[in-house]
Amino acid sequence: MAVTTDHISLTETGRGVLVALRPAQVATLANRTDLVRLTPAPGPGGRWRVSGRQRVGLIRLGRGDGTVELRIRPKLPVSQLLFLLTHAPGTPWQDQPVTASASDDALLPALADAYARAARRALDPGVLHGYRVTDDELPVVRGRIRTADQLRRTGLPLPVAVRYDDFTADIAENRVLLAALHRLERLPGVTDTARRTLRHLAGRLPEVTPLRPGTPLPTWTPTRLNSRYAPALRLAELILTDRGISPHDSPTPVTTDGFVLDLARVFERFLTDTLTAALVPYRIRVRPQDRRHHLDVGSRVRIRPDLVLYRAGRPLTVVDAKYIDLGAAPPPHEHMYQLLSYCTALALPHGHLVYAAQRGDAPVPHPIRNAGITVTTHAVDLARPPAEILTSVTTLTDHLAQVRD
Repeated sequence: MAVTTDHISLTETGRGVLVALRPAQVATLANRTDLVRLTPAPGPGGRWRVSGRQRVGLIRLGRGDGTVELRIRPKLPVSQLLFLLTHAPGTPWQDQPVTASASDDALLPALADAYARAARRALDPGVLHGYRVTDDELPVVRGRIRTADQLRRTGLPLPVAVRYDDFTADIAENRVLLAALHRLERLPGVTDTARRTLRHLAGRLPEVTPLRPGTPLPTWTPTRLNSRYAPALRLAELILTDRGISPHDSPTPVTTDGFVLDLARVFERFLTDTLTAALVPYRIRVRPQDRRHHLDVGSRVRIRPDLVLYRAGRPLTVVDAKYIDLGAAPPPHEHMYQLLSYCTALALPHGHLVYAAQRGDAPVPHPIRNAGITVTTHAVDLARPPAEILTSVTTLTDHLAQVRD
Protein backbone atom coordinates (compact mmCIF):
# COMPACT_ATOMS: atom_id res chain seq x y z
CA MET A 1 0.00 0.00 0.00
CA ALA A 2 1.26 3.50 -0.85
CA VAL A 3 2.51 5.66 2.00
CA THR A 4 0.37 8.74 2.64
CA THR A 5 1.86 12.20 2.74
CA ASP A 6 1.15 15.45 4.58
CA HIS A 7 2.92 17.60 1.96
CA ILE A 8 1.82 18.04 -1.65
CA SER A 9 3.82 20.08 -4.15
CA LEU A 10 2.23 20.86 -7.53
CA THR A 11 1.91 23.49 -10.25
CA GLU A 12 -1.10 25.79 -10.54
CA THR A 13 -2.18 24.15 -13.82
CA GLY A 14 -1.46 20.88 -15.58
CA ARG A 15 -2.32 17.25 -14.88
CA GLY A 16 -1.37 17.52 -11.22
CA VAL A 17 0.33 14.89 -9.04
CA LEU A 18 -0.59 11.40 -7.83
CA VAL A 19 -0.57 11.02 -4.03
CA ALA A 20 -1.90 8.59 -1.44
CA LEU A 21 -4.26 10.29 0.99
CA ARG A 22 -5.94 9.34 4.25
CA PRO A 23 -9.76 9.55 4.25
CA ALA A 24 -9.64 12.63 6.49
CA GLN A 25 -7.23 14.32 4.06
CA VAL A 26 -9.55 13.52 1.15
CA ALA A 27 -12.38 15.21 3.06
CA THR A 28 -10.18 18.26 3.74
CA LEU A 29 -9.19 18.71 0.09
CA ALA A 30 -12.71 17.96 -1.16
CA ASN A 31 -13.92 20.96 0.85
CA ARG A 32 -11.45 23.30 -0.87
CA THR A 33 -12.46 22.97 -4.50
CA ASP A 34 -11.49 26.62 -4.95
CA LEU A 35 -7.83 25.58 -4.47
CA VAL A 36 -7.47 22.11 -5.99
CA ARG A 37 -9.26 19.52 -8.09
CA LEU A 38 -9.36 16.03 -6.56
CA THR A 39 -9.83 12.96 -8.79
CA PRO A 40 -9.64 9.24 -7.80
CA ALA A 41 -6.76 7.49 -9.55
CA PRO A 42 -7.09 3.92 -10.84
CA GLY A 43 -5.04 1.23 -9.15
CA PRO A 44 -4.47 0.04 -5.58
CA GLY A 45 -3.30 2.11 -2.63
CA GLY A 46 -6.00 4.78 -2.40
CA ARG A 47 -4.15 7.15 -4.70
CA TRP A 48 -5.65 10.45 -5.82
CA ARG A 49 -4.74 12.97 -8.49
CA VAL A 50 -4.49 16.50 -7.07
CA SER A 51 -4.51 19.33 -9.64
CA GLY A 52 -4.19 23.08 -9.25
CA ARG A 53 -6.88 25.64 -10.04
CA GLN A 54 -5.04 28.83 -11.05
CA ARG A 55 -3.97 29.64 -7.50
CA VAL A 56 -0.49 29.64 -6.01
CA GLY A 57 0.95 29.80 -2.54
CA LEU A 58 1.68 27.87 0.63
CA ILE A 59 -1.43 26.65 2.47
CA ARG A 60 -1.89 24.37 5.45
CA LEU A 61 -5.39 22.86 5.59
CA GLY A 62 -7.28 20.90 8.22
CA ARG A 63 -6.38 19.43 11.59
CA GLY A 64 -5.17 16.12 12.95
CA ASP A 65 -5.27 13.27 10.42
CA GLY A 66 -6.85 15.62 7.89
CA THR A 67 -3.89 18.03 7.79
CA VAL A 68 -2.46 18.68 4.33
CA GLU A 69 0.17 21.25 3.37
CA LEU A 70 -0.10 22.45 -0.23
CA ARG A 71 2.79 24.10 -2.03
CA ILE A 72 1.37 25.35 -5.31
CA ARG A 73 3.91 26.80 -7.75
CA PRO A 74 3.13 29.26 -10.56
CA LYS A 75 3.71 28.03 -14.10
CA LEU A 76 5.35 31.39 -14.79
CA PRO A 77 8.81 32.28 -13.47
CA VAL A 78 8.46 34.03 -10.12
CA SER A 79 10.08 37.18 -11.56
CA GLN A 80 7.35 37.36 -14.23
CA LEU A 81 4.60 36.95 -11.66
CA LEU A 82 6.10 39.69 -9.50
CA PHE A 83 6.18 41.97 -12.53
CA LEU A 84 2.42 41.46 -12.99
CA LEU A 85 1.86 42.14 -9.29
CA THR A 86 4.04 45.22 -8.93
CA HIS A 87 3.76 46.96 -12.30
CA ALA A 88 2.03 50.30 -11.77
CA PRO A 89 1.61 52.54 -14.83
CA GLY A 90 2.65 56.13 -14.24
CA THR A 91 4.93 55.52 -11.25
CA PRO A 92 8.64 56.41 -11.41
CA TRP A 93 9.81 52.92 -10.41
CA GLN A 94 7.63 50.93 -12.80
CA ASP A 95 10.53 49.82 -15.01
CA GLN A 96 12.80 48.54 -12.23
CA PRO A 97 13.56 44.85 -12.81
CA VAL A 98 12.23 42.38 -10.27
CA THR A 99 14.51 39.41 -9.63
CA ALA A 100 13.79 36.18 -7.80
CA SER A 101 15.19 32.71 -7.36
CA ALA A 102 13.90 29.91 -9.56
CA SER A 103 13.23 27.80 -6.46
CA ASP A 104 9.76 26.40 -5.81
CA ASP A 105 9.74 28.24 -2.48
CA ALA A 106 10.83 31.60 -3.94
CA LEU A 107 7.37 33.19 -4.29
CA LEU A 108 6.74 34.22 -0.68
CA PRO A 109 10.22 35.64 0.03
CA ALA A 110 10.18 37.52 -3.28
CA LEU A 111 6.68 38.85 -2.66
CA ALA A 112 7.61 39.99 0.85
CA ASP A 113 10.66 41.80 -0.54
CA ALA A 114 8.64 43.43 -3.34
CA TYR A 115 5.95 44.61 -0.94
CA ALA A 116 8.52 45.93 1.54
CA ARG A 117 10.08 48.02 -1.24
CA ALA A 118 6.67 49.34 -2.34
CA ALA A 119 5.70 50.19 1.26
CA ARG A 120 9.03 51.93 1.85
CA ARG A 121 8.52 54.10 -1.23
CA ALA A 122 5.07 55.01 0.04
CA LEU A 123 6.25 55.90 3.56
CA ASP A 124 9.64 57.53 2.89
CA PRO A 125 8.16 60.95 2.02
CA GLY A 126 6.18 60.78 5.27
CA VAL A 127 3.14 58.99 6.67
CA LEU A 128 -0.05 60.04 4.93
CA HIS A 129 -2.61 61.84 7.12
CA GLY A 130 -6.22 62.60 6.42
CA TYR A 131 -9.47 63.74 8.01
CA ARG A 132 -11.64 61.10 9.63
CA VAL A 133 -15.10 61.67 11.11
CA THR A 134 -15.05 60.69 14.81
CA ASP A 135 -17.97 60.25 17.22
CA ASP A 136 -16.97 60.75 20.85
CA GLU A 137 -18.14 61.89 24.28
CA LEU A 138 -15.97 64.69 25.67
CA PRO A 139 -16.02 67.09 28.67
CA VAL A 140 -15.91 70.01 26.21
CA VAL A 141 -17.62 70.75 22.90
CA ARG A 142 -15.53 69.85 19.87
CA GLY A 143 -16.93 69.98 16.36
CA ARG A 144 -20.73 69.46 16.30
CA ILE A 145 -23.00 68.24 19.10
CA ARG A 146 -24.88 65.03 18.27
CA THR A 147 -28.21 66.43 19.41
CA ALA A 148 -30.24 63.22 19.37
CA ASP A 149 -27.58 61.32 21.32
CA GLN A 150 -27.19 64.17 23.81
CA LEU A 151 -30.95 64.35 24.50
CA ARG A 152 -30.99 60.62 25.25
CA ARG A 153 -28.61 61.32 28.16
CA THR A 154 -31.71 62.38 30.21
CA GLY A 155 -30.46 65.79 31.21
CA LEU A 156 -26.85 65.00 32.10
CA PRO A 157 -24.75 67.90 30.71
CA LEU A 158 -21.42 66.08 30.62
CA PRO A 159 -19.82 64.46 28.80
CA VAL A 160 -21.06 65.97 25.55
CA ALA A 161 -21.87 63.72 22.57
CA VAL A 162 -19.94 65.29 19.69
CA ARG A 163 -18.85 64.57 16.12
CA TYR A 164 -15.69 66.14 14.74
CA ASP A 165 -13.17 65.79 11.91
CA ASP A 166 -9.86 64.45 13.20
CA PHE A 167 -6.66 64.93 11.17
CA THR A 168 -4.93 61.61 11.78
CA ALA A 169 -2.73 58.86 10.36
CA ASP A 170 -5.38 56.29 11.34
CA ILE A 171 -6.99 56.29 7.88
CA ALA A 172 -7.98 53.54 5.45
CA GLU A 173 -4.79 53.72 3.39
CA ASN A 174 -2.51 53.22 6.39
CA ARG A 175 -4.71 50.48 7.85
CA VAL A 176 -4.48 48.46 4.62
CA LEU A 177 -0.73 49.09 4.40
CA LEU A 178 -0.20 47.98 8.01
CA ALA A 179 -2.39 44.88 7.68
CA ALA A 180 -0.33 43.60 4.74
CA LEU A 181 2.93 44.26 6.62
CA HIS A 182 1.69 42.23 9.59
CA ARG A 183 0.35 39.48 7.33
CA LEU A 184 3.61 38.98 5.43
CA GLU A 185 5.71 39.14 8.59
CA ARG A 186 3.87 36.08 9.99
CA LEU A 187 4.05 33.93 6.87
CA PRO A 188 6.40 30.90 6.79
CA GLY A 189 9.20 31.05 4.25
CA VAL A 190 9.83 34.81 4.58
CA THR A 191 13.51 35.52 5.25
CA ASP A 192 14.66 36.97 8.56
CA THR A 193 15.96 40.05 6.74
CA ALA A 194 12.57 40.66 5.14
CA ARG A 195 10.81 40.14 8.49
CA ARG A 196 12.98 42.78 10.13
CA THR A 197 12.25 45.19 7.28
CA LEU A 198 8.51 44.55 7.48
CA ARG A 199 8.58 44.99 11.27
CA HIS A 200 10.53 48.24 10.92
CA LEU A 201 8.04 49.62 8.40
CA ALA A 202 5.11 48.65 10.62
CA GLY A 203 6.82 50.54 13.46
CA ARG A 204 6.49 53.74 11.40
CA LEU A 205 2.69 53.51 11.77
CA PRO A 206 2.23 53.61 15.59
CA GLU A 207 -0.99 55.65 15.41
CA VAL A 208 -2.71 53.22 13.04
CA THR A 209 -5.27 50.75 14.41
CA PRO A 210 -4.48 47.15 13.34
CA LEU A 211 -7.31 45.31 11.60
CA ARG A 212 -8.95 42.49 13.54
CA PRO A 213 -9.07 39.05 11.81
CA GLY A 214 -12.19 38.70 9.69
CA THR A 215 -12.71 42.48 9.48
CA PRO A 216 -13.48 43.70 5.94
CA LEU A 217 -10.73 45.74 4.35
CA PRO A 218 -11.25 49.49 4.61
CA THR A 219 -12.11 51.11 1.29
CA TRP A 220 -9.92 53.85 -0.15
CA THR A 221 -10.38 56.08 -3.17
CA PRO A 222 -7.43 56.94 -5.45
CA THR A 223 -6.68 60.67 -5.29
CA ARG A 224 -3.82 63.00 -6.05
CA LEU A 225 -2.90 63.00 -2.36
CA ASN A 226 -2.57 59.22 -1.97
CA SER A 227 -1.10 58.50 -5.42
CA ARG A 228 2.31 57.57 -3.94
CA TYR A 229 0.55 54.91 -1.83
CA ALA A 230 -1.37 53.41 -4.77
CA PRO A 231 1.17 50.74 -5.93
CA ALA A 232 1.65 49.43 -2.39
CA LEU A 233 -2.10 49.48 -1.70
CA ARG A 234 -2.94 47.52 -4.85
CA LEU A 235 -0.40 44.88 -3.89
CA ALA A 236 -1.62 44.89 -0.28
CA GLU A 237 -5.20 44.20 -1.39
CA LEU A 238 -4.07 41.13 -3.33
CA ILE A 239 -2.03 39.93 -0.35
CA LEU A 240 -4.93 40.39 2.07
CA THR A 241 -7.97 39.37 0.05
CA ASP A 242 -6.51 36.15 -1.43
CA ARG A 243 -4.85 34.86 1.70
CA GLY A 244 -7.26 31.99 2.44
CA ILE A 245 -6.45 32.06 6.18
CA SER A 246 -9.89 32.50 7.69
CA PRO A 247 -12.90 30.19 7.75
CA HIS A 248 -14.89 33.22 6.57
CA ASP A 249 -12.91 33.19 3.30
CA SER A 250 -13.46 29.49 2.68
CA PRO A 251 -16.52 28.05 0.93
CA THR A 252 -16.71 25.52 3.80
CA PRO A 253 -15.49 25.66 7.42
CA VAL A 254 -12.07 24.07 6.93
CA THR A 255 -9.27 25.35 9.16
CA THR A 256 -6.62 26.94 6.96
CA ASP A 257 -3.43 28.89 7.34
CA GLY A 258 -1.07 30.28 4.72
CA PHE A 259 -1.15 32.46 1.67
CA VAL A 260 -2.92 32.14 -1.68
CA LEU A 261 -2.83 34.26 -4.84
CA ASP A 262 -5.63 33.95 -7.40
CA LEU A 263 -3.72 34.30 -10.68
CA ALA A 264 -6.86 34.88 -12.73
CA ARG A 265 -7.48 37.94 -10.58
CA VAL A 266 -3.85 39.03 -10.84
CA PHE A 267 -4.05 38.89 -14.66
CA GLU A 268 -7.36 40.77 -14.66
CA ARG A 269 -6.01 43.51 -12.41
CA PHE A 270 -2.85 43.85 -14.50
CA LEU A 271 -4.95 44.34 -17.64
CA THR A 272 -7.23 46.78 -15.82
CA ASP A 273 -4.36 48.96 -14.62
CA THR A 274 -2.44 48.97 -17.90
CA LEU A 275 -5.46 49.53 -20.15
CA THR A 276 -6.86 52.24 -17.88
CA ALA A 277 -3.63 54.22 -18.22
CA ALA A 278 -3.08 53.47 -21.92
CA LEU A 279 -6.61 54.46 -23.03
CA VAL A 280 -6.61 57.88 -21.35
CA PRO A 281 -5.19 59.67 -24.46
CA TYR A 282 -8.11 58.23 -26.47
CA ARG A 283 -10.63 59.61 -23.97
CA ILE A 284 -11.82 56.12 -23.21
CA ARG A 285 -12.67 55.34 -19.59
CA VAL A 286 -12.33 51.81 -18.19
CA ARG A 287 -14.80 50.62 -15.58
CA PRO A 288 -13.80 47.26 -13.98
CA GLN A 289 -16.36 44.81 -12.60
CA ASP A 290 -19.22 47.03 -13.77
CA ARG A 291 -22.31 45.83 -11.84
CA ARG A 292 -24.77 48.40 -13.20
CA HIS A 293 -26.04 46.24 -16.08
CA HIS A 294 -28.60 43.44 -16.30
CA LEU A 295 -29.26 40.71 -18.84
CA ASP A 296 -33.05 40.69 -18.57
CA VAL A 297 -35.67 43.40 -19.09
CA GLY A 298 -36.85 43.07 -15.50
CA SER A 299 -33.33 43.84 -14.18
CA ARG A 300 -33.24 40.69 -12.04
CA VAL A 301 -30.28 38.96 -13.71
CA ARG A 302 -27.21 41.09 -13.05
CA ILE A 303 -24.08 40.79 -15.19
CA ARG A 304 -20.57 41.82 -14.16
CA PRO A 305 -18.13 42.10 -17.08
CA ASP A 306 -14.44 42.30 -16.20
CA LEU A 307 -14.03 45.59 -18.10
CA VAL A 308 -16.52 47.89 -19.79
CA LEU A 309 -15.00 50.66 -21.90
CA TYR A 310 -16.86 53.97 -22.12
CA ARG A 311 -16.53 56.90 -24.49
CA ALA A 312 -18.45 60.11 -23.72
CA GLY A 313 -20.45 58.22 -21.09
CA ARG A 314 -21.68 55.50 -23.48
CA PRO A 315 -20.53 51.84 -23.50
CA LEU A 316 -18.01 51.38 -26.30
CA THR A 317 -17.04 47.70 -25.93
CA VAL A 318 -16.57 44.99 -23.32
CA VAL A 319 -13.43 43.02 -22.40
CA ASP A 320 -13.14 39.76 -20.47
CA ALA A 321 -9.76 38.50 -19.17
CA LYS A 322 -9.06 34.75 -19.17
CA TYR A 323 -6.00 33.32 -17.43
CA ILE A 324 -5.93 30.36 -19.83
CA ASP A 325 -3.55 29.27 -22.57
CA LEU A 326 -5.67 27.86 -25.40
CA GLY A 327 -2.74 27.00 -27.66
CA ALA A 328 -4.15 26.60 -31.16
CA ALA A 329 -7.66 25.67 -29.94
CA PRO A 330 -10.66 27.96 -30.52
CA PRO A 331 -12.27 29.70 -27.54
CA PRO A 332 -14.47 27.41 -25.39
CA HIS A 333 -18.21 27.67 -25.93
CA GLU A 334 -18.82 29.02 -22.45
CA HIS A 335 -16.44 31.93 -23.05
CA MET A 336 -18.20 32.82 -26.29
CA TYR A 337 -21.63 32.54 -24.66
CA GLN A 338 -20.51 34.80 -21.83
CA LEU A 339 -19.25 37.54 -24.16
CA LEU A 340 -22.31 37.18 -26.37
CA SER A 341 -24.57 37.79 -23.36
CA TYR A 342 -22.55 40.87 -22.36
CA CYS A 343 -22.70 42.33 -25.85
CA THR A 344 -26.43 41.63 -26.13
CA ALA A 345 -27.23 43.25 -22.77
CA LEU A 346 -25.10 46.33 -23.55
CA ALA A 347 -26.32 46.56 -27.17
CA LEU A 348 -22.76 46.31 -28.46
CA PRO A 349 -21.76 44.82 -31.83
CA HIS A 350 -18.37 43.65 -30.53
CA GLY A 351 -16.64 42.21 -27.47
CA HIS A 352 -13.12 41.03 -26.67
CA LEU A 353 -11.63 37.98 -24.96
CA VAL A 354 -8.03 38.44 -23.75
CA TYR A 355 -6.13 35.23 -22.99
CA ALA A 356 -2.86 34.70 -21.14
CA ALA A 357 -1.71 32.64 -24.12
CA GLN A 358 1.60 31.61 -25.62
CA ARG A 359 0.85 32.40 -29.23
CA GLY A 360 0.80 35.35 -31.62
CA ASP A 361 -0.57 38.74 -30.62
CA ALA A 362 -2.70 39.19 -33.76
CA PRO A 363 -6.40 39.48 -32.84
CA VAL A 364 -8.74 36.83 -34.26
CA PRO A 365 -12.36 37.91 -34.98
CA HIS A 366 -15.22 35.43 -34.55
CA PRO A 367 -18.42 36.78 -36.17
CA ILE A 368 -21.47 35.20 -34.52
CA ARG A 369 -24.13 33.79 -36.85
CA ASN A 370 -27.43 35.69 -37.03
CA ALA A 371 -26.43 38.01 -34.18
CA GLY A 372 -24.57 40.94 -35.75
CA ILE A 373 -21.94 40.55 -33.02
CA THR A 374 -18.22 39.82 -33.37
CA VAL A 375 -16.16 38.40 -30.51
CA THR A 376 -12.44 39.03 -31.01
CA THR A 377 -9.79 37.00 -29.20
CA HIS A 378 -6.41 38.44 -28.18
CA ALA A 379 -3.30 36.86 -26.66
CA VAL A 380 -0.87 38.30 -24.11
CA ASP A 381 2.08 35.93 -23.59
CA LEU A 382 3.02 36.31 -19.91
CA ALA A 383 6.16 34.19 -20.34
CA ARG A 384 7.83 36.94 -22.38
CA PRO A 385 10.08 39.61 -20.87
CA PRO A 386 8.18 42.51 -19.25
CA ALA A 387 8.91 44.92 -22.11
CA GLU A 388 7.36 42.49 -24.60
CA ILE A 389 4.32 41.95 -22.37
CA LEU A 390 3.76 45.71 -22.34
CA THR A 391 4.16 45.75 -26.13
CA SER A 392 1.37 43.17 -26.35
CA VAL A 393 -0.83 45.37 -24.18
CA THR A 394 -0.04 48.31 -26.46
CA THR A 395 -1.16 46.24 -29.46
CA LEU A 396 -4.38 45.44 -27.61
CA THR A 397 -4.84 49.11 -26.70
CA ASP A 398 -4.44 50.20 -30.33
CA HIS A 399 -7.09 47.69 -31.40
CA LEU A 400 -9.56 48.78 -28.70
CA ALA A 401 -9.00 52.47 -29.47
CA GLN A 402 -10.05 51.89 -33.09
CA VAL A 403 -13.45 50.49 -32.08
CA ARG A 404 -16.34 52.65 -33.22
CA ASP A 405 -19.58 53.23 -31.34
